[in-house]
Amino acid sequence: MKDSPTESLKTKPNSSISVGLDLVKQKKADAFISAGNTGAVMTASILKLGRIKGVGRPTIGSLFPTDKGKTMVFDVGASVDCKAVHLLEFAIMGSIFMKNVHNMDNPSIGLLSVGEEKSKGDNLTIETYELLEKSGLNFKGNVEGRDVLRGKVDIIVCDGFVGNVILKFAESVLDVMKSKFKTYAEKSFFHKIWVGLMYGTLKNVVLKDFDYQEYGGVPLLGVDGVSIIGHGKSSPIAIKNMIYKAEEMVRKEVNEKIRIELSNKVKDSAVG
Repeated sequence: MKDSPTESLKTKPNSSISVGLDLVKQKKADAFISAGNTGAVMTASILKLGRIKGVGRPTIGSLFPTDKGKTMVFDVGASVDCKAVHLLEFAIMGSIFMKNVHNMDNPSIGLLSVGEEKSKGDNLTIETYELLEKSGLNFKGNVEGRDVLRGKVDIIVCDGFVGNVILKFAESVLDVMKSKFKTYAEKSFFHKIWVGLMYGTLKNVVLKDFDYQEYGGVPLLGVDGVSIIGHGKSSPIAIKNMIYKAEEMVRKEVNEKIRIELSNKVKDSAVG
């Protein structure tokens, strides 16, 4: 876990990450999944598989439960220093992924900012707004942090620095909720009974939506092959769902659709 991702590729050519991605590159495997070091998987995937033509920066997204179903945020850590054209690519790739894997006909897209007005945000946000507005995507304008769990749009686009902060904050919510219930139950025998009666409903209805196991892992979109990155604490259930997601990515030819879409749109919108 302390290795530099790039150095680990050079010094550990027989690691499971390196060997697995080599099999994909050699067409001996259709997809690769891993619950290993995220930075190592991303770096190895990009260096070994290369980028799809037209992709400046690959992206990873994360699903967030909302009042209306789910929202996916791109990027959540693959690219922390982005240009506006990269965020446009995230929106295009995210839209294709949501259409094919989550069966959304015309996913709506929001740009994460500090206000809903077009003029709000830093230079990156304002430049990205202009590109998304002209992209032909189902762009709904700016959204704010409070909109992430409201389900205002299907896809939220931001740079990886901001997205990763949101993701890590969201991951802490489930642990805090569990801790609060445990503390409450320890206060008295009657509190313990009440929590026991409620726990089944909370676990199966409320907390389930926040459980990473249900989503398995997230694809690294933009690399020329299917690479799914899972949580470091992945359980057997999470690994199973990662396999299902990888199979679906291959079967629905998500990468080929990204290749076609980017060749048509990005070259006409901006130069990275």
